Amino acid sequence: MPDHLRATEDRLLAELAEAARGPKRNALFALWLVVRHCDGALPPAALSERACSARLGGLEHRLSSLSLPAPLRRALPACLRELRAGQPARITGALQQLAAPAREGVGPAAADALGAGARAARRSTRERSQAEGKT
Repeated sequence: MPDHLRATEDRLLAELAEAARGPKRNALFALWLVVRHCDGALPPAALSERACSARLGGLEHRLSSLSLPAPLRRALPACLRELRAGQPARITGALQQLAAPAREGVGPAAADALGAGARAARRSTRERSQAEGKT
């Protein structure tokens, strides 16, 4: 499976390693989980619909037990709705929507990582659709 969002994951993991216990660390973990799901759902080597659905159910269950800063706690349900649609364009939108709440609840580094991840996902989807259009 291609790692379109590997750089974003690495940046979030670096932030997670430096964070102290508490809501900020939980928020970074939650963001990392969301990015991992998004990476698995992006073409060309996306997981099957059934696998994505199961992974999303596990993600929702895991996120429900985390103590998160208020901005992320409010933003995650909308993000999960976008992810449930399973369309690559909506996945990139979900990542982009999390950037502002991440900036407010966690800090600028996490928000910048999500913004870069959204751009990488958008670029990957655009390249894929252009390749399909040429064949």
